[in-house]
Amino acid sequence: MKIYDISMELKEGMIVYSNNTDFKIKQVNFIPNSNTNESLLSFSTHTGTHVDSPRHINNKGKTVDQIPLGNLIGKCRVIDLTNIIFEIKKEDIVKFKIKRNEIILLKTRNSKFFNKFNENYIHLGFDAAKYLALKKIRCVGIDYLSIQKFHSGTQEVHRILLSNNVAIIEGLDLSNVNAGNYQLVCLPLRLIGTDGAPARAVLIKNY
Repeated sequence: MKIYDISMELKEGMIVYSNNTDFKIKQVNFIPNSNTNESLLSFSTHTGTHVDSPRHINNKGKTVDQIPLGNLIGKCRVIDLTNIIFEIKKEDIVKFKIKRNEIILLKTRNSKFFNKFNENYIHLGFDAAKYLALKKIRCVGIDYLSIQKFHSGTQEVHRILLSNNVAIIEGLDLSNVNAGNYQLVCLPLRLIGTDGAPARAVLIKNY
């Protein structure tokens, strides 16, 4: 068995989505002045590897604590889309014969952009999002901080997926993972009533 940690590192100076809150960590208690070391964290609910909830784009949508964990844990398939230059279209994913209830992770060229935010990251197009929703998959993940085009002027890709109960994981690090079948475990923080939450995500490969 091999375990791949596909979560982004949370640290000061890490990339965040354009105009989002920077990740901050400040130690507030120190040994020996205190009995313990303790730190204070400040960050957005959409920092690093994170799960979007329907509340992210709909005031009446489910919050992150209401997403069934079964949508984020189970057999999954990493598909290789590193040939895509800008937008993932329906024709790019149809050939993978995606099935109902699958968990699909989209491996793209995006991992090379983790040092500095790049507005031209590879993203999911409307037609591809509609296709995945029609297939009734459980979850889709991508290796950048958003699944849809930068400042597209609409949240339609999110809306298509989330309104059809497709969980979204953003900010995955798939740079050291090959295409294939795995077990996914992705656990967002149990934040009550929020639009999303950072998560620790791992892939497990049984040989």
